[in-house]
Amino acid sequence: MSIVSIAKKRSAVSQFNELIRRTQHGDVIFRGLTILGSIAILLTFLAIGFVLWDTSPLAREKFGLGFLVSTEWNPVTREYGALPFIYGTILTSVLALLMAVPIGLGVAVFLAELAPAWLRQPVGYLIELLAAVPSVIFGLWGLYVLVPILVKPAAEYLNTNLGFVPLFAGPILGPSRLAASLVLTIMILPTISAICRDVLLAIPNNQREAALALGATKWEMISQVLIPYGLSGILGAIILGLGRALGETIAVTMVIGNNRNLTASILQPGYTMASIIANEFAEATDDMHRQALIEIGVILFVLTLILNMIARLLVWQVARRTPTEVRA
Repeated sequence: MSIVSIAKKRSAVSQFNELIRRTQHGDVIFRGLTILGSIAILLTFLAIGFVLWDTSPLAREKFGLGFLVSTEWNPVTREYGALPFIYGTILTSVLALLMAVPIGLGVAVFLAELAPAWLRQPVGYLIELLAAVPSVIFGLWGLYVLVPILVKPAAEYLNTNLGFVPLFAGPILGPSRLAASLVLTIMILPTISAICRDVLLAIPNNQREAALALGATKWEMISQVLIPYGLSGILGAIILGLGRALGETIAVTMVIGNNRNLTASILQPGYTMASIIANEFAEATDDMHRQALIEIGVILFVLTLILNMIARLLVWQVARRTPTEVRA
């Protein structure tokens, strides 16, 4: 046996022993499982998009890109357009974020930096408990409590004083885009506040001590050091809240009023893409109607993907910039 063959045999034995060693410690198995999990998620994502696209050819062929800008939705004449539902989805989600982000961040700051130890855990638990409440319960509560007690009086006040602005035009019926936005605010609040709290608690204490040692007040330490330091994580929390708001169906359907007309006002009833699909899919009597609803699902799928890609890009840019700014 030559020296070369002996060396090759020893190398093979060594590689085999290394493989056995790594397998015994779980490295190879764990890595293989994580790769398989990642591939499965990607394939599932692609499969969902393919099925939605493949089951809506009639609507795409008839309406084309005009489907995105048309306001017509008439099953009798088989004319369909998605603009009112796209507008309702974006409007309610943006309004919900505008209300939920300051409240959620304030709650997170209180729990992480200001609350006494005996109060921090119970309040945090109660806020996180909201995430476990079923959507239909939020819808019922919104319909029978939030709308008559808060939404309708607030809408009448806004319409009386700011009715000349299209955003606050009447008539006032109660169920509205404003009601849907308030329900969404409550539903995404636990996600935003819990993640922001964990982000703030994960910031090293030396950041706080350095700011206080330089003479910063508690507020200056929170606003100028902690929030910029954890901004990428806070943006991540906002992304998750936005995803929940875009896709929420049952609670929104119960309080938004379900009006197909395109109006700018947040005080009037409307529709979201998720709610129109939930309301009409079971009642769709012909292929065109059914495929128009599926195409709305395609639009919602793509819109969610685009918004999340933009948000992830913002997180990446903030995360890349933050260390330099903190050092400065």
